[in-house]
Amino acid sequence: MTYALDPGRPFTEGFRAVGAEQIERAVDVLREKPAGVHEAIHDARKSFKRLRSLYRLVAADAPEFQRQENARIRDMARNLSTVRDAAALVENANYLRLHAANEEQQVALDKVCSILTARRDQIATSETDLNGKIDVTIVNCEQALAALAHVSFNDGRRKSASRLEKGWRRTLRRAARTKCACETSTDASVFHELRKRVQDYRMQLALLRAAWPSAMQAKRADAKELVDVLGHLNDLSTMTSLINEQPELAGDSQNQAHLLSAVIARQEELRTEVLQRAEAVFLDDPESESRTVALLWLEAGR
Repeated sequence: MTYALDPGRPFTEGFRAVGAEQIERAVDVLREKPAGVHEAIHDARKSFKRLRSLYRLVAADAPEFQRQENARIRDMARNLSTVRDAAALVENANYLRLHAANEEQQVALDKVCSILTARRDQIATSETDLNGKIDVTIVNCEQALAALAHVSFNDGRRKSASRLEKGWRRTLRRAARTKCACETSTDASVFHELRKRVQDYRMQLALLRAAWPSAMQAKRADAKELVDVLGHLNDLSTMTSLINEQPELAGDSQNQAHLLSAVIARQEELRTEVLQRAEAVFLDDPESESRTVALLWLEAGR
């Protein structure tokens, strides 16, 4: 099965199947670790993000279930975050190095990459309770699976379409509010919030792609590009905060100056790009788009 709801299937059945697949994928990869423990954690966390977006789509009709499971899944992801966050900083330092303005910045960023790589490896080695955290996460996944088996909805076609319309409108309204905030702020937390809202939209486009496959695919591609840009922006903010707390991670003071100069310049470019891309991704009015999605869903289920 794929991460998509089927308009021809009873909603409760389809919802449970999509959710269970993501939980079972996370459990399988954490148990088997086919590409190593850290890649397994990364893959499991991606499944958790998909699951949270699925549950947000039905929040209006299952508010208690969504609140309870959102908290459970959030805590599971945080439980496995330490090494992954350290690895993300290395990836972002390498990304920043690609955009160095001059040779001095290039040399400084080479040093920063080496230091952050060593830090990542040290964290990975010192995290001796990682297998214990994975075991706890698997138990929580089993509890999440049990909770999912008990949630149910009115499976009437129009009720299901109305449920999706409400969820879609909620996603778009939240994104619109956050996009407006980003237009007047450079606060990293505001842009991080926009990333979460765009991620929800992208995943929900996947969930409902059977309603209009070609259009949904194009929108998903645009949303994915915006998520990636916002991800780089968020990682740069995280890196800056870490360097401010632990300046030795940037090397000497000259290295730190080059690093912060590169970060500030890249942040300005990325914020401009984010606003341009967000305008295109969220071009349509939330009310109009959500009604259209509901009608397409009804038509696809005939």
